[in-house]
Amino acid sequence: MSAAEGGGFSGEAAEEAISVHDFSEKILEQLVHFHVMKLRGGFFLWVGAAPRLDNLAVSMSSRFDSMPLSTLLLGDPSDTTPNSLAQRLAKKTKKQVFVSYSLPSTDSNLTLLVENRIKKEMELFPEKF
Repeated sequence: MSAAEGGGFSGEAAEEAISVHDFSEKILEQLVHFHVMKLRGGFFLWVGAAPRLDNLAVSMSSRFDSMPLSTLLLGDPSDTTPNSLAQRLAKKTKKQVFVSYSLPSTDSNLTLLVENRIKKEMELFPEKF
């Protein structure tokens, strides 16, 4: 079967490949790192200051509700930051979104500025998400 018959790897492999995008910014005197892995049909976003995975939430659109479904897969259920961020990003992108947010969620200003920085990056590099 040739690539033209649909059995090839050229276009499919490029579309299905996981791509990685990293960026950092100092926000409220805190150096925040962002790691994005683009997946087919969605993306994984890690936000943090130190390399650790404290939590993991997933969110995706549903035909039954205008607000995307969201659940926490790993971490403290009392911390709603990864869930709500995943939900807002899923609504914005219409994709499945995995989020790990490893920053202290005690400062709502920091959380808002981090989300604004993510949205800015999405505008600058939409192909990375």
